[in-house]
Amino acid sequence: MARRPLPRILSKDSAQIARTQIARSRELARTAADSATDVLQPLITVTRGLRLLASAGRRRWADTPKDKRGPLLFFVASMVLIVALMPYGPLFAVIAVMAAAAWHGRDRTPSAPEGPDESQTQRLQALYEALVPCFSSSEDPAPLYTHGGEWEKAYVAHEFDDAGRIGHLVIRYPAYFPDGEPAARARIEQLLTAKAGRSREYHFAWDEEGNQLTVTALPPLPADIPAQRFVTAPGETVLGFTDPSEVQRTLPLSYGEERVDVPPVVWRTGIRSTEPHLLAMGHPGSGTSTLLRSVAIQALQYGDVLIVDGGGTGEYACLTGRSGVLAVECALPGALASLEWAARETERRLVAINLARQAGDPPPPDTRRPLWIVLDRPGVFAHLALADGRKDPQALLQVPLRHGRAANVTVVVAEQFDSAEVLSDAVRQHTRARVVLGSAAPEEVEAVLGASPHTTSMAHVPPGRGYARLGSGPVHRLQVPRTPDPYDDATSDADRQAVLELLPPRTTAVEEEPTALSKPTAGKAPVPAEALAAEPS
Repeated sequence: MARRPLPRILSKDSAQIARTQIARSRELARTAADSATDVLQPLITVTRGLRLLASAGRRRWADTPKDKRGPLLFFVASMVLIVALMPYGPLFAVIAVMAAAAWHGRDRTPSAPEGPDESQTQRLQALYEALVPCFSSSEDPAPLYTHGGEWEKAYVAHEFDDAGRIGHLVIRYPAYFPDGEPAARARIEQLLTAKAGRSREYHFAWDEEGNQLTVTALPPLPADIPAQRFVTAPGETVLGFTDPSEVQRTLPLSYGEERVDVPPVVWRTGIRSTEPHLLAMGHPGSGTSTLLRSVAIQALQYGDVLIVDGGGTGEYACLTGRSGVLAVECALPGALASLEWAARETERRLVAINLARQAGDPPPPDTRRPLWIVLDRPGVFAHLALADGRKDPQALLQVPLRHGRAANVTVVVAEQFDSAEVLSDAVRQHTRARVVLGSAAPEEVEAVLGASPHTTSMAHVPPGRGYARLGSGPVHRLQVPRTPDPYDDATSDADRQAVLELLPPRTTAVEEEPTALSKPTAGKAPVPAEALAAEPS
């Protein structure tokens, strides 16, 4: 008889139900094990004591000189004979041995001290005194926070880590505190961060109904996850990794010599996406080019990529001539020609899709293949275009930004904070997926993401660390996967090999160039800028 295949999990809801059932099964097994341990605790204690007594007897016999072992053996045998001949002697002997075994087998682990120790009490008292000016009022008849008051009434729960620092704290505050004002919240969060230690990141959860603030010290995100092929569906791009409590999905990754499940920040693009375009902001060295390189490598798995590098540092030279890479432009004329072609290609796709729908046919295959426009530091081209009297390349992005979702065109832009004012209105309005990397001020993060994060950032963060927000969703901590430039001398051999293995193969040159409004195939070389500029519309 043929075996029937096992049922597969076909939907996200089914997967969630399966994970819930597995979690319940583990909790039930853990509860059963704890109950069995409680029931068998006397037997475990006696067994441990008998083992200790036997070990002590063997050590005593080994330490006894050989000339004295005979008399000792005779003495033990005499005692056993006397006990055996006494009334109820064996019973009393068994009881005595069991009592001695229970005494020696008891748990001698020192119990944890109840409440904080002296140093922890000083920390809590100092934190309480620092909160008095913020949570007190002269008109309050029974203030919760007073100088020299009792901190036990203000703290609902508190925990410390192994280093003696505050790891978890639940604070009560008076109802008249304006917890709905961002400025008031920011003042409390800054104070708690300074008193609890600036070398860590903290998560703040405000319970406005219960007048409680929960402060939790967050573990650092893994900054050494290398670039690799992620298990995603077409239209899904992994921007980085975040906290397990923020997302309900994990990805299996190769982390060193192990396979681990890491919660990702997944950005969904395509026709049904509500955030079809991305904007990344950061300071120099924050990792925005690394993010764009990671996105481009993932996009090449299912679509074509057009790269315009305004930095001119060769960050994307490894993608030149690769299959699926239409062009890698670093000069202003080539950037203008490539972006002009991208705008016409978007219009051509829209017309083709519209005609197909009017005829009742599916969209043409060349319109279903995703087209990615990756633009790094457009502010540099804006200054060059102004000085040369040419059009700003960002003006050519209006059509891909406005109609890119319907035409399966995605735009990714990265810029630095010192050139943020150069970004056009179209880029600001249509890039609903936002990323901020590096050590940015809270005002800068809120200006880009449209909301302030519920966590604090450290003064020194590794490259690729920041925040991400997709549309109107929550703000997530983000760590970009390590995707360095493989041609950089500072790149290690392991990272260089990991990136090179993800790149598609190089293509050969072609004899004939495509027309301006036709879609280049994946096997053709990048179209020269001069040919594009000379072709008629």
